[in-house]
Amino acid sequence: MYRIRFHGRGGQGIKTAGRLLGTAFFLAGYEVQDAPVYGAERRGAPVFSYVRADRAPIFERGVIREADLVVVADDSLVAVPAAGVLKGITGHTVLFILSTVEAGVWQDRLNFPGRVLTLPPPAAGLPAGSPCAGAAARLTGVIDEAGLERALRQELGGLPEAVVALNLREALQAYGAMAAHTGCVRQGGAVSPADCAAPDWIELPLETADTAAPAIHRPLTSLAARTGLWRTLKPVIDYGRCKRCWWVCSGFCPDGAIAVGPDGTPRIDYDHCKGCMICLAQCPPHAIEAVPEREEAAI
Repeated sequence: MYRIRFHGRGGQGIKTAGRLLGTAFFLAGYEVQDAPVYGAERRGAPVFSYVRADRAPIFERGVIREADLVVVADDSLVAVPAAGVLKGITGHTVLFILSTVEAGVWQDRLNFPGRVLTLPPPAAGLPAGSPCAGAAARLTGVIDEAGLERALRQELGGLPEAVVALNLREALQAYGAMAAHTGCVRQGGAVSPADCAAPDWIELPLETADTAAPAIHRPLTSLAARTGLWRTLKPVIDYGRCKRCWWVCSGFCPDGAIAVGPDGTPRIDYDHCKGCMICLAQCPPHAIEAVPEREEAAI
């Protein structure tokens, strides 16, 4: 059975990548499972999807713990433990990353036991899910180019033709770029329930309501969760244009990540700003600009 995980950030097309590959496998005669895993309002947050494919009926359920192929659309996720990119890897696993960093550097940096492959990420504004699906299809060696195109047109057929053509171009380019590694992803063996590790149970003793009930009225309970790591775009305030109409940006921020000083000057808490850009849309003088995180980090 092929067990494949796609990792990326909300908005990059990771769910679509799983659907494209799953449909391509199905059209090639495989039994398929494909499913995304994410929560509500997850733009910029780590998300993943998974695909299982086999010639026989699939009885496994749940997320894939040990993958034959791990595909990463955003290389910054590799260093985020909560993203789980490296979870369950073995010497059998192939790691494919959209990254400008060479595969050998990743191999050394991660001390990765399997094979590492990379392709440069698409330019800003271009889809990441389609090249991920195209590369994965080629690496399995069982999906031809015509099958990949048919799957993409079937899944994206409701979109404008220009969008379909753009995604098809990106998918086929990645498919062609991985020609030298065709079939390097091998099917994993059957997993017996007897071999599965027991879950780590958490004992919850009976407590009184003031101890066990959620204390949502208490402040500062979520400061340790740096939700700013989810961000792909960073809102930056141009204070030369800011009119100090503090109640607009701070009032509309869904996470309370904009604080206001005594003089009405807003300050953004980047540790907890998720980059939803609601403040940018609501700012009357247009004093807030969206800056890609990669460009900000390079400054």
